[in-house]
Amino acid sequence: MKAPALIGTVTLPALVQAAGDSARMRFVEFFTANIRNPHTRRAYGRAVGDFLAWCETVGVASMAEIKPLHVSAWIEWQTQTLSAPTVKQRLAALRHLFDWLVTGQVIPTNPAASVRGPSHSARQGKTPVLAPTEARTLLDSIDVSTPIGLRDRALIGLMVFSFARVGAALAMRVEDVYRQQYRLWVRLREKGGKRHEMPCHHSLEEYLHAYLVGTGIEADPKGPLFRTIARGTGQLSRNPLPQANAHAMVRRRALAAGIETPIGNHTFRATGITAYLKNGGTLENAAAMANHSSTRTTQLYDRRRDDISLDEVERIRL
Repeated sequence: MKAPALIGTVTLPALVQAAGDSARMRFVEFFTANIRNPHTRRAYGRAVGDFLAWCETVGVASMAEIKPLHVSAWIEWQTQTLSAPTVKQRLAALRHLFDWLVTGQVIPTNPAASVRGPSHSARQGKTPVLAPTEARTLLDSIDVSTPIGLRDRALIGLMVFSFARVGAALAMRVEDVYRQQYRLWVRLREKGGKRHEMPCHHSLEEYLHAYLVGTGIEADPKGPLFRTIARGTGQLSRNPLPQANAHAMVRRRALAAGIETPIGNHTFRATGITAYLKNGGTLENAAAMANHSSTRTTQLYDRRRDDISLDEVERIRL
């Protein structure tokens, strides 16, 4: 049986191409049918492509010839230039792919199963966090006399005050901002397809209301909430705002506000969680608001220790 037409639309590694129709189809199915998250698909695709290309350079002639030694050597090579979490993710990509190929009877055993990745332990995330005054300065610096200003303030405010991931925020439709119990609420679809709803902070309610009314998109409930600007018009289009554009906007707005910290979209999630905890919020409620399944994950966003460290450093007097 021939592999489906989809295979002809993508460039497959040479080792996969040489393995036959069944292997090619199974390989494509791993990325299309087995992995639903587009970010995971891209990351795993890069890892697998890099590994199989490396195998060719060291003389591996077929998928069946890949051994734990090859995987181990490649992982060791990766640790020279990449962080431990990235290397562990790349090893996970190989493990999952080879498991899929084993169950599909493409290869007899999983060569990555016995390979150990680099050790890594973190009590605190690496995401840059803004002080509350910096976050307020950034929000207040945005000129909201234009549709783009209204949009940018609403998006940043949503990530700060609802702890929303940028992917969930950009996936929202207009109807995902709704009124309930005399307040505006937001509906987010987070990682793993988990639906999450929470009431808006009064500042976020103000930002979203101004954005919806000021741009007129409240009349388009099925349309994307955050949109690109139509070229040459200064008005919102019906196209959803890409994540890369949101990142560029955040960096541009931070620079204009005089913030030198190299922040990204995820900064606002960590900033909001830290501000909430500083003001007496509980870790359990923060986890629920952030839609974390474990408080251990929420603790990675808790940067209150930064203040303690700065205070203690200033005790060093010479």
